[in-house]
Amino acid sequence: MSVTIWHNPACGTSRNTLALIRATGIEPEVVWYLEAPPSRAELVDTIERLGVGPRALLREKGTPFAELGLRNPVLSNDDLIDAMVAHPILINRPVVFGPNGAKLCRPSEEVLSILDRPLNEDFVKEDGEVVPANG
Repeated sequence: MSVTIWHNPACGTSRNTLALIRATGIEPEVVWYLEAPPSRAELVDTIERLGVGPRALLREKGTPFAELGLRNPVLSNDDLIDAMVAHPILINRPVVFGPNGAKLCRPSEEVLSILDRPLNEDFVKEDGEVVPANG
């Protein structure tokens, strides 16, 4: 199975996740989701695959989250999904689809749990944190 990442190159976690995938020897399909956003059906499918509610996939920081009133607990799942479709920046990232499932990879090393290849050597994230190989 191939690996796909919904990637935002302006995000350090997304960059680290992409680099971790590549460090395992996998070249993923990279979807720049802000330029090619998922359809509503793709977003609904992704939320189901992640096993979370739409609110768990919402990003607040650096988005129109507050301006759109998305903290309001009476908003339905459909309302939240509609907001993410209209404003893809609201979709938290990186989302990765791999051989062992789909995951919102925060922190970036979460990606290793859905890949079918381990790290063969320690990986150093942009902030200097070390992700140990085979661990």
